[in-house]
Amino acid sequence: MSNRCLQIDAFTDRPFGGNPAAVCLLEADHDDDWMQAVASEMNLSETAFVRPLKVGFSLRWFTPAIEVELCGHATVAAAHALWTEEIVPDADAIRFHTHSGILTCTKEGDLIELDFPATPALEVTPPDGLLDALGVQPLFVGRSKFDKLFVVESEEVVRSLTPDFEGLRKISMRGVIVTSRSANAEYDFVSRYFAPAAGIDEDPVTGSAHCCLGPYWSEQLSKHSMTAFQASARGGVVHVRVAGDRVFLGGQAVTVFQGALTIS
Repeated sequence: MSNRCLQIDAFTDRPFGGNPAAVCLLEADHDDDWMQAVASEMNLSETAFVRPLKVGFSLRWFTPAIEVELCGHATVAAAHALWTEEIVPDADAIRFHTHSGILTCTKEGDLIELDFPATPALEVTPPDGLLDALGVQPLFVGRSKFDKLFVVESEEVVRSLTPDFEGLRKISMRGVIVTSRSANAEYDFVSRYFAPAAGIDEDPVTGSAHCCLGPYWSEQLSKHSMTAFQASARGGVVHVRVAGDRVFLGGQAVTVFQGALTIS
């Protein structure tokens, strides 16, 4: 039995930008060890495993090292795969059953919008070693369900960060978001995301981080709809809309290549 597999760049309108994810379109269920081995083989920040259910699809996400509870860019990639492979009609919404509940994706032209749970950050004292590992003096430090949030004074600080990844790897957390207001009028805020403990030193574009960034910047800027830029080397644009305890994330996606997994 073979399973189709695509590599898709998410939160971008061009190949080799945004964040690449592998999407495995499964015909049957597979055990966790097999999925983790495939994700390690793909060696991308996330590999998404999609399996049809009676209603909707099962969706799970694995980094090269661990399974995660929520991933935005691999969800954009999974939805893009289902629509472009004509498994789901363009006009139909997609319902994914995940460890974070049911996540709905809709499509308007080339823009894919995800309906995700908000994960607002509460102010905390940073754990020992974290400030030294990041090399910043933040204006605000928070903790969301998954990550630490560091707000810094400028986009220049965000872009110039050179973290000590070995130091970050020793601290118990999924990852660290560093953010500031944008110096570019095209965007409301910028960010970078580091997750060496999850096997990813720097993630190019992190949809799930915007479930924390959205509520924070919505309050700071008094805006419900915002455009964000993740300032990694590849870069990516995330359209963010905050509605109560939900965050809607919008982005485009491009298929780079496709094939089949022959080992099942």
